[in-house]
Amino acid sequence: MEAGIVGLPNVGKSTLFNALTAAGIASENYPFCTIEPNVGAVPVPDSRLATIQKYIQTQKVIPAVLQLVDIAGIVRGASEGEGLGNKFLSHIRNVDAIVHVVRCFEDDDITHVDGSVDPIRDIETIDTELMLADLESVTNSLDKARRTARSGDKDAKRRVELLEVCKTVLDDGNPVRSLNPEDPTLRKEINGLQLLTSKRVLYVANIEEDDLEGTGQHVQRVRERATQEGGEVVPVCARLEAELAELDAEDQQEMLESVGLAEPALAVLARAAYKLLGLESYFTAGEKEIRAWTIPIGATAPQAAGVIHTDFERGFIRAEVYAVDELVQYESEKAIREAGKLRVEGKDYVMQDGDVCHFLFNV
Repeated sequence: MEAGIVGLPNVGKSTLFNALTAAGIASENYPFCTIEPNVGAVPVPDSRLATIQKYIQTQKVIPAVLQLVDIAGIVRGASEGEGLGNKFLSHIRNVDAIVHVVRCFEDDDITHVDGSVDPIRDIETIDTELMLADLESVTNSLDKARRTARSGDKDAKRRVELLEVCKTVLDDGNPVRSLNPEDPTLRKEINGLQLLTSKRVLYVANIEEDDLEGTGQHVQRVRERATQEGGEVVPVCARLEAELAELDAEDQQEMLESVGLAEPALAVLARAAYKLLGLESYFTAGEKEIRAWTIPIGATAPQAAGVIHTDFERGFIRAEVYAVDELVQYESEKAIREAGKLRVEGKDYVMQDGDVCHFLFNV
């Protein structure tokens, strides 16, 4: 699962990406286009890993990982080919969610493409370009779907219905995600159209170092906008985070304390993006490693096992499950088992965030 970082030029987008990916996990080229954005694997901080390690000695600890794509800055007119144009838009089409970096700091040395700092105008610029691109895509797809539907093709008829709903929303000047259908089947069908504005958005307010809590007027305006959309805002000082990312653990902690932060804001951002994508973690723990595995919220036990290896899902028999809090209470897996707290779950079990599991399988 991937989230794409977008924003206007000079908003701090690449600084943020570089800070996020400075954890020693190298970025790589994105394979599907000529002008290639950077892709980075970002560890998702999770204090439960350290808790498990306290009671189960292991050789290494592996956190969950979020994949981020640094997409070139969009400009007004991108939907008509300005800047990277269609190449930029195709990059967005291939990610699962959008992290939208919005400039909320004043700096005369960093020129804004529109001459002044106005985060709502910036958001609307990008939203407009994405909606115009979607409208063109929907219009073209409708013509083709209608021709196919005339033959009585049921799938084509359903596609026409969906596209017409999306076109109405876009014609009214709203992104497709504003539909927000409660029916999961309908939501999946709409997402299947791969429209740019159907993707969920997390706003990152790039702030000044003297406003690390994001109380300034610019950030408040972004929060109001996000609330209207049912979204979230994470305030981040990209410049400060870039400096923190270059320090070792001891110096980093000292710097965090000096500015009044409990942890890097990037940790909050990584967790928020993980949540935005509808993901959660479960754990496996043993002598070789303690590891967080990424699964979609609502995954069953066999599906979770399949993330480790397809054979685990194919030959799934049962899962032995306990909670991290139970490990804290009983202090060992053996004690959990002896207390009768080790749950045995079958194929219909829906995984819970933070489950610690052993899978039994046979192929």
